[in-house]
Amino acid sequence: MAPAITLAAEAPKLSAANTGFMLICSALVMLMTPGLAFFYGGMVRVKSTLNMLMMSFISLGIVTILWVLYGFSMAFGTDSGSLIGWNSDWVGLGNIGLTELWPGYTIPVFVFLVFQLMFAIITPALISGALADRVKFSAWALFIALWATVVYFPVAHWVWGAGGWAFELGVIDFAGGTAVHINAGAAALGVILVIGKRVGFKKDPMRPHSLPLVMLGAGLLWFGWFGFNAGSWLGNDDGVGALMFVNTQVATAAAMLAWLIYEKIRHGAFTTLGAASGAVAGLVAITPAGGAVTPLGAIAVGAIAGVLCAMAVGLKYKFGYDDSLDVVGVHLVGGVAGSLLIGLFASGKGQSTVEGLFYGGGLTQFWKQCAGVFAVLAYSLIVSAILAFILDKTMGMRVPEDDEIAGIDQAEHAETAYDFSGAGGGSARTAAAAAAVGGAESKKVDA
Repeated sequence: MAPAITLAAEAPKLSAANTGFMLICSALVMLMTPGLAFFYGGMVRVKSTLNMLMMSFISLGIVTILWVLYGFSMAFGTDSGSLIGWNSDWVGLGNIGLTELWPGYTIPVFVFLVFQLMFAIITPALISGALADRVKFSAWALFIALWATVVYFPVAHWVWGAGGWAFELGVIDFAGGTAVHINAGAAALGVILVIGKRVGFKKDPMRPHSLPLVMLGAGLLWFGWFGFNAGSWLGNDDGVGALMFVNTQVATAAAMLAWLIYEKIRHGAFTTLGAASGAVAGLVAITPAGGAVTPLGAIAVGAIAGVLCAMAVGLKYKFGYDDSLDVVGVHLVGGVAGSLLIGLFASGKGQSTVEGLFYGGGLTQFWKQCAGVFAVLAYSLIVSAILAFILDKTMGMRVPEDDEIAGIDQAEHAETAYDFSGAGGGSARTAAAAAAVGGAESKKVDA
């Protein structure tokens, strides 16, 4: 009998299809940051619109440079103590071959790193919504640089980097419920506890100035999120990316409907702000869970998150913390909900064979999810508060009270979002002038 021959597993080869798909997904995730800017920009008062847009856009500049210099190496380099990565060959990205593949996948390293860069960009931008109306732009820019370095890059390694403690423990975070949303939401809470409330909080009306902008931003986020979620499987050779795409749509729809129903029962109206916020809550919640649950499970995840987040946004009035645009209520609560619900709804038929409680798997995965969720929450909250405290005591985090009242746009950017002096230009202005002349002639005749 001839001896058995063991064939070595064929090494992955570059896939043009997967590479193109991932480049498109990277562009979609990049679009989410301007989408977030519109979403937040419409929710603030007129006098803060430009500042809110800039707080998101500046992250595109700062985090991109840091990622090239050392961020990618810290997040995905060789593990050190399960806490941080490092690869000196990746510093500056000059020693990466153009066709060098990301280990175990069919896409180049450059494609993987640019996809992950877009995640690194939007995460600190998410924090900005909690700080609307009152933070110096220079202080915010420095906070982004420091926070990305000491919080985001290490946490990304914990959750997604080979050797990271959460990765090795088996914590499931398909596309960023822990590393992105809980991380940003906890950071937002830590910073606002340090810098305090807006002038007039709970006294002055602080309604959104442009709900159409909010809806536009929510739509761009929803669109971009398909790249955010489906792209996180780094290809779709086995259908898991397609499952994530479907679950993203399903959970978002369920969360939006659940928020609106809760809102109608609780407050008596279906609001556009509620629809936009509910959709974002669903997107947040399905982000960690979508590769592990069925579409029916996605409905449950979305509906539960929609109600929980709708309830949570009012907690700031009860407990007295000023989360301007509900980053804590939506991103922190939604991220926690989606991450923990994996322990209940994981079907064992998606990204892994892990089963949750409702599929006969017991509570093993639930406790793993708890470990990841609360470790990241505590680390981000504490370190973010320390960074805010240091910046506040050195350069000052807040604008002067007079500037806040008059408008942070003019004080920090020397611009305003809308020029009302020219309102009604063109034909409307000509008609108004003609009417004025006609009125003057009429007065002469009467005289």
